[in-house]
Amino acid sequence: MIRLENISKQYDLGGTTVDALKDVSLEINRGDYAAIMGPSGSGKSTMMHILGILDSATGGKYFLEDYDITALPDKEQARIRNKHFGFIFQSFNLFPELSAIENVMLPMSYAGIPYKTRKDKAVDLLQEVGLGHRMTHLPTMLSGGEQQRVAIARSLSNDPDLILADEPTGNLPSDKGEEIMEILESLNKRGVTVVMVTHNPAQGRRAGYVIELRDGMLIPGSPNLEAQNV
Repeated sequence: MIRLENISKQYDLGGTTVDALKDVSLEINRGDYAAIMGPSGSGKSTMMHILGILDSATGGKYFLEDYDITALPDKEQARIRNKHFGFIFQSFNLFPELSAIENVMLPMSYAGIPYKTRKDKAVDLLQEVGLGHRMTHLPTMLSGGEQQRVAIARSLSNDPDLILADEPTGNLPSDKGEEIMEILESLNKRGVTVVMVTHNPAQGRRAGYVIELRDGMLIPGSPNLEAQNV
């Protein structure tokens, strides 16, 4: 599904060059459930942004379904991102002035889906994540766990091939975090590819395998872990 070849990412910070990723090569196959792990500053979030085409690499190549998208124009990358990827962030990234259902409908409007179709689908998705009774509520009227459920519903709105989750339970108490993990696991069992950044070893063990980073480099022999049915 995704193949990275010798990906590097450098940032220029006031005349100093910082290597966020160094010569990273990996493959993510359809149906995988992978956890990206490593200490603070290891390049986890940079890796997530590169995978989601939210940022571009300084060097190397990115293949999606064996098609090199490395140098595509921004507009085409945005189209691919909206069509193929769903995003879940630690800080939820909901629009505060929009209701839950409007937040879920938004990506579908960018894709040109008719209003009734996107509204009906948003209703179905919010019901699926247990928020059928909170559809008209603004984010400020929802708990953190509920906001993250809205974000999950939004991430599914365009039937993505891949869900990218960046510390999806980081701002939640443990019980609400467990609910989010169970939703992600159920999506993966249905065939959705999931890549999750986490600093939590227990969550990493629940993934199919771990992509371990340190100082921007892949750790050789990163442990492959059997997915647990929890």
